[in-house]
Amino acid sequence: MLYDSQLGDFNLVLTGDSMVSRKLTPFTEKNYLAIRDICRGADATFTNLESTVRTEDEGVHDMSVGTMMTTPPHLLEDIKWLGINMVSTANNHATDFGHEGLLATLKHVDDAGLVHSGSGRNMTEARRPGYLDTRAGRVALVSANAFFSPWHRPSDQSLELKGRPGVNVVGWNTTYTVDTKAFEQLSVMSRQLGFDYEHRRRSKSFFSAAEAGGSTNSVIDFLSKKFVAGDGFHTSNKLNKADVTGNMKWVSEARRQADWVVFSFHCHAFSERNADKAESNAQMEELADFAREFGRMAIDAGADAFVCHGPHISLGVEIYKGKPLFYSLGNFIFQNDTVTTFPAESYARFGLGPDATPADFFEARTDNETKGFPAYPEFWHSIMAVCRFKAHKLAAVEVLPIDLGFKLNRAQRGRPIIAAGERAEEILARTQRLSSFYDTKIINKNGVGHVAL
Repeated sequence: MLYDSQLGDFNLVLTGDSMVSRKLTPFTEKNYLAIRDICRGADATFTNLESTVRTEDEGVHDMSVGTMMTTPPHLLEDIKWLGINMVSTANNHATDFGHEGLLATLKHVDDAGLVHSGSGRNMTEARRPGYLDTRAGRVALVSANAFFSPWHRPSDQSLELKGRPGVNVVGWNTTYTVDTKAFEQLSVMSRQLGFDYEHRRRSKSFFSAAEAGGSTNSVIDFLSKKFVAGDGFHTSNKLNKADVTGNMKWVSEARRQADWVVFSFHCHAFSERNADKAESNAQMEELADFAREFGRMAIDAGADAFVCHGPHISLGVEIYKGKPLFYSLGNFIFQNDTVTTFPAESYARFGLGPDATPADFFEARTDNETKGFPAYPEFWHSIMAVCRFKAHKLAAVEVLPIDLGFKLNRAQRGRPIIAAGERAEEILARTQRLSSFYDTKIINKNGVGHVAL
């Protein structure tokens, strides 16, 4: 055997959302440094870099009702210190400061030597893999985002113009099924409010047929949403075929160009499971069905692991054709409430004037931490995964419970610690329950979850 990488032994660490605004290096807790050792000890360690990496003069803030997330470039060294060497830049916060901010992120992660994928100067750059060379072989990372505004989509280059920067997005459409009575009422409203003629006028303008929309006897296009008649009320989602094809093309490319392929998917959409009982996103239990469909497509196209993030809570684990799919690992580094700058309209949303400070904003938007992220432990109790491959096959998956400091003050919380005791039991019990949806059994051994393969 010429090369060690021919053995097919590979250790992969996967983590969830990292929103970094403070240093990570000064701390010495045993269970914090244990995370660093695990991350450093792997051949490849991944996180979703959910932020714009920029200096104060790079980029103009976009329109958003969320946190305008900024990571100072020097903090990339702290991320590397923790052992992370692969990051996704395909998420909704990558465009918080527009195209200039996105391009600044690409420059800074390149300068830091971090392998990345998921955004670029045009569509091809956004979709193509990033590659990491390791002792276990070459690792490819392909990253996509299903939560975006239309103007965040990149474009291909034409003969006349270079492409538009953006994030590699996977679009999807929702169809709403309603009962016959509701469908008839929608039809009447569409006619009486003039929506039908509005669609006709659009069809005779510069819009394509798909853009113009319109209703038929079986489909109603109402307020930009598609309704059909059926038995009861429910929703269904359909992936954008062109986006799926484009992404699978690059998974196939990665499969042929690398020894190992990881697909990262940022998704905020939930399924209907538990939706009729959940009082907040913290109580939701499963990503939308299209996430599972897309993940299986990625595995079929050649991915060795599929990792989701975005909802900021941990969800279930599935094994498909001997490959792991993680439907959300939750938060890994969660420092979105110590960002130091916000645009004027963020303050204005909560009736705050020009003399308000970031602390005023955080307290106003969470009603003094009685709602939003600070109010629910699920946002602060997450998981990370260690995947061990032997002889080119998945040999073990370990799920480690993570504690991010629920109910601590903003200056304290948000840094990952391996959970212990009762907290670890609670986190792993949640993962066991949510993984059972996919017939996945996870065994708790001394505070570490072991996935039955």
